[in-house]
Amino acid sequence: MATAKKTAAKKTAATKAPAKKAAPAKKAVAPKKAAPAPAKKVVAKKAAAPAKKAAAPKKAAAKKRTPSAAFMKPLTPSAALAAVIGDKPLPRTEITKKVWEYIKKNGLQDKAKKTMINADAKLKAIFEKAQVSMFEMTKLISSHLK
Repeated sequence: MATAKKTAAKKTAATKAPAKKAAPAKKAVAPKKAAPAPAKKVVAKKAAAPAKKAAAPKKAAAKKRTPSAAFMKPLTPSAALAAVIGDKPLPRTEITKKVWEYIKKNGLQDKAKKTMINADAKLKAIFEKAQVSMFEMTKLISSHLK
């Protein structure tokens, strides 16, 4: 009978040990149920975003933007600027475009820092510096317009 008590004690110990291990497993499963809920919310947000994007072009097509009259007024370039873009009166926007065409055609944009423009002989007469920023370029060009 002593052996029967020992085997019964082993069985109860064996059944109790897995029961303790099972309890933490249930706790680990509970957070997994909470994780999919935010994923559903993210999917819902993604589905709503394309609908907004589709609506944006309709607004742009319906509303045509007109340029400001001040930008479209033809201005006469100085002799130094005329050597780069020509001597015809052009709007300010077209003058800037033609200067950029000249810069790109001659490879005058700095290779290391793209915002800087290296002036050649013609541009040095306009900029009065060897190198200028693209942001101050339009300011320097405006002094050569009438």
